[in-house]
Amino acid sequence: MAERYFTPEEANALLACVRPLVEELVARRAELKQALERRRGVAAATRTNGGGFQPRALAQADAAVEAASEAIMRCLGRIGALGAQVKDPDRGLVDFPSLRDGEEVLLCWQLGEDEIRWWHTLDGGFAGRRPLLP
Repeated sequence: MAERYFTPEEANALLACVRPLVEELVARRAELKQALERRRGVAAATRTNGGGFQPRALAQADAAVEAASEAIMRCLGRIGALGAQVKDPDRGLVDFPSLRDGEEVLLCWQLGEDEIRWWHTLDGGFAGRRPLLP
């Protein structure tokens, strides 16, 4: 059971706070992927007798990974504190617990959508999204 249930109107109102956090989350996930790739490249250079290895490169790569990871955790924490659930941080997919005819469901939103127009059952996931009717 969720701690809080949202009506579609409440969840849509909360998007003013959630949207910028999700935008940052998606951006930080992209930064993390780039930082991890840089770190893999530096690590590969050290395995080949260090040819072209710059001593600070590994420390810089590690620092970039750490910074992006911390930013991601902050975003996730802030979104969670609002009562929303991040389902896919790369796509910016977020669910809001709700009740529909007495059944616990999730209102579904992803970055790029103007408002929440979809819902799905707890086990239905994104593929099981159904439109909210007025």
